[in-house]
Amino acid sequence: MIKKCLFPAAGYGTRFLPATKAMPKEMLPILTKPLIQYGVEEAMEAGCDVMAVITGRGKRAITDHFDISYELEHQIKGSAKEELLGDIRNIMDKCTFTYTRQNEMRGLGDAIYKGNVLVGFQNPFAVILADDLCVNPDGDGILKQMVDLYHKYKCCVVATMEVPNEEVHKYGVIEGKEIEEGVYMVSNMVEKPDNDKAPSNLAVIGRYILTPDIFDMIKNTKPGKNGELQITDALCEQAKKGMVIAYKFKGKRFDCGSVDGFVEATNYFYDQEKNKNKK
Repeated sequence: MIKKCLFPAAGYGTRFLPATKAMPKEMLPILTKPLIQYGVEEAMEAGCDVMAVITGRGKRAITDHFDISYELEHQIKGSAKEELLGDIRNIMDKCTFTYTRQNEMRGLGDAIYKGNVLVGFQNPFAVILADDLCVNPDGDGILKQMVDLYHKYKCCVVATMEVPNEEVHKYGVIEGKEIEEGVYMVSNMVEKPDNDKAPSNLAVIGRYILTPDIFDMIKNTKPGKNGELQITDALCEQAKKGMVIAYKFKGKRFDCGSVDGFVEATNYFYDQEKNKNKK
């Protein structure tokens, strides 16, 4: 069973300055819930009950969000507003939260490596990047789909989606052979390739199932672009020495690390809420 989910949340969120000068980007709200809460709820649906968060300076709001606020609870106790805390109370009742800091921004691979003290070296674990907000209104959430696939193949699983050829330079891109519908055996992965050199248009997004040996792969990976440790490079080595599966998930992903994606997600969830209230 995959019980632990790692949330790398130490980045500065510079694309949302000045809003993120004092507020973590993971706490930016889509309607009335912060991005990271959507990710935690997705992880819970997939069977995780330990949420391991990689934080940094200025990220205390994340810790506070998943903790009791006695003053607030006292102020709204017995009022109609008390029910608005129902979802977050449910999360706190059912989940354990652990935290460690990434003191220097050295890439996603480094952030995941820092998480070994939280997830351990014995069991597979999930990774969610909260600013990739994913939904599947017609069925299981994206991480639940990936956990089911992990139980079948018992190897690392990465979520992928098709992107326009002119946008492949923004992503890690996979090369592989389709072994069943929407499932690919990865033979190569390239981090942010030139548009004319990308092996495919299947881009990796912020959902991973990783096996514990990924830590050795990261440890032996040399820094890539901008001196950062890329998880893509470590997974590429993993694919050569073992097996990595890429999964074209069912559902929709919003890039809430960009203003356009954030606005798109807000409009989508607003429309969903409005339609629900009409029924």
